[in-house]
Amino acid sequence: QVHLLESGGGLAQAGGSLRLSCAASGSIGRINVMGWYRQAPGKQRELVAAITNGGTTNYADSVKGRFTISRDNAKNTVYLQMNSLKPEDTDVFYCNANLCPSGSSYCTVYWGQGTQVTVSS
Repeated sequence: QVHLLESGGGLAQAGGSLRLSCAASGSIGRINVMGWYRQAPGKQRELVAAITNGGTTNYADSVKGRFTISRDNAKNTVYLQMNSLKPEDTDVFYCNANLCPSGSSYCTVYWGQGTQVTVSS
């Protein structure tokens, strides 16, 4: 089995910073794209940032210049450094990975359990 375990969420003041981490564990063959999504109550989950295993990144317009995604392929871990946080960044953040389990050529998307980020004004 494969699991994605997130950490680093919590409470921050506007203008502050938080760093999210997400480590994939289990029987992992290859990880392709890893990313972070966000979801507010009653709304669809939306992409925040994504990174390929080669390091190419993609960001939502709302976070460009403030958030930075990175990954450590040796640790199967993806990070999201969030700076200049705004109250509107308050959401549940989910880690996502397109991953091929060990011994399988079938790759699929896995999700973490979500971590709450709350930004106070």
